[in-house]
Amino acid sequence: MSSPARPDAQAFLELEVLVRNLGEELSTFRKRAHAAEARLKAIATKGGGGDEHAEERVAQLELENAKLKTRLDAAADRTRKMLDRVRFLRQQHAGDAR
Repeated sequence: MSSPARPDAQAFLELEVLVRNLGEELSTFRKRAHAAEARLKAIATKGGGGDEHAEERVAQLELENAKLKTRLDAAADRTRKMLDRVRFLRQQHAGDAR
């Protein structure tokens, strides 16, 4: 005759598997954190504080941003002038209609 299994035995086995998986996951996160810290230290000791290509790209983007801002300001100025002309023409048209 087989003895009945304890009802909490299955739950204990499931808990054991979950704890083991959690331990493995924690180990993976710990390795990733150490690798990230090492990479950060390496970047900081280079002197520039970052990747040379990233710094070049930032400089290019800042230059492009300045050019686009200049173009945007010029376009806004042209738009204001055109709007002023339209208002003037409407005023003239409204004056002629009376």
